[in-house]
Amino acid sequence: MSEKTKNTQLRVSPSDEELVKSAKIGDALAFEQLVQRYEEKIYNLIYRMVDDKTIVKDILQETFIKAYRSLPSFRENSKFSTWLYRIAINFCLMHARKKKKKTLPLDELIQTEEGEIPKDIPDWSSNPEATLQNKELKNKLESAISSLPDDYKSVLILRDIDGLSNKEVSKILNITVPAVKSRIHRAREFLRERLSEYFSRN
Repeated sequence: MSEKTKNTQLRVSPSDEELVKSAKIGDALAFEQLVQRYEEKIYNLIYRMVDDKTIVKDILQETFIKAYRSLPSFRENSKFSTWLYRIAINFCLMHARKKKKKTLPLDELIQTEEGEIPKDIPDWSSNPEATLQNKELKNKLESAISSLPDDYKSVLILRDIDGLSNKEVSKILNITVPAVKSRIHRAREFLRERLSEYFSRN
């Protein structure tokens, strides 16, 4: 084996599975690597899920403390990332319940003065201006996402923003794949209605 090949192998990052196994037997550095690997993703997830941005860091800390303490009971029959996302989502929902925020069912949210939203809502996603580089649009989108009920918000964030598969989302939220598809469809429909108002003015 050449020296170059040896050096390349040495630079390969350990997998989540390897880090989890090491962390379970007391390797604090291994768990620290897992934190570094997922801290930004979990932070962004929490930031989008909660309305009170002042508690984002607190929930982030709670998530990793819970993960560290529960690691011995993690059976590894699912991905570490899936398990970690589930912990973060649960903390977000718990804090939302504590605030007792009033949210309307999505059926009510997507009603208009003219009645139900028509099936031919313009698909704004193909509009070249539909980009998060646009500050006004970004604020509009964040506002629309924030107004979604938590069950739909979590699916939308995991599926469309974080880019997870329907199967991964179903495992994180402990719901069926058909339920994921149903919720994401209705959440997208709501956002399309809200953002079509924006594009109709521009």
